[in-house]
Amino acid sequence: MAEGWQGWDEYADFYDWENAQTLDRRDVSFWQDIVGRTRGTVLELGCGTGRVTLPVARRGARIIGVDRSEEMLAYARRRARRAKLNNLSLVRADIRSLPFQRETPFDLVMAPYGILQSLIRESDLKAAVASVAGVLRRGGVFGLDLVPDLPAWREYRDQVRFRGTRRGGRSRITLVESVRQDRGRGLTIFDQQYIERRGREKSTRTFSLVFRTITVPQMTRRLERAGFRVSAVLGDYGGKPWDSRADVWLILAEKRSG
Repeated sequence: MAEGWQGWDEYADFYDWENAQTLDRRDVSFWQDIVGRTRGTVLELGCGTGRVTLPVARRGARIIGVDRSEEMLAYARRRARRAKLNNLSLVRADIRSLPFQRETPFDLVMAPYGILQSLIRESDLKAAVASVAGVLRRGGVFGLDLVPDLPAWREYRDQVRFRGTRRGGRSRITLVESVRQDRGRGLTIFDQQYIERRGREKSTRTFSLVFRTITVPQMTRRLERAGFRVSAVLGDYGGKPWDSRADVWLILAEKRSG
């Protein structure tokens, strides 16, 4: 089985295009609102292409984004340069071992849209949560977003998921996707094939993304064991309370003082 971080370099060139078809910007205002209540520095885990990072920075927050994928960060850096944002830093780092001084802790750590579920081993998740606790100030907030109910995804093979254009219509893309479930290990695997056509030229890129199933109660217990107090569990980006049928799974947790 591939590591959870594999595939993301290959995904970088298509990430924003696909998210515009699915998640789009539904979650951005939620993170902007959370950050708006924070006076100190913000850390974003798995910042990727800057989809959330840049809109948050535009609101004036001091934010540091980390990601393991250099290809993803390259997109974010280009966007940051164009936006001329001086309150944003981008760092290549492993979220299991965050490279920051504990003497200058963060006030908020954000983990948008399933980044923790790319940690496919329990030891990796435990290390990441402990690392977050280590860089948060006492009373600081850890906000995380889980991809809901991955085991309910039905398996399918070679299904055309999206078609569309980009680069001003000069390029046409087709996403052909397969979904596999490894229920013994609690993993959902998305096999991705991106077919891009520009005039008579055609290119194909194939890779897989692996996500681990983590339920809200499971994540809550892990946070509590790591020294957090869960303050809110939400079922949408507008603040609706969570239940097991919710389309969105959001957890906000405060680092306990003792």
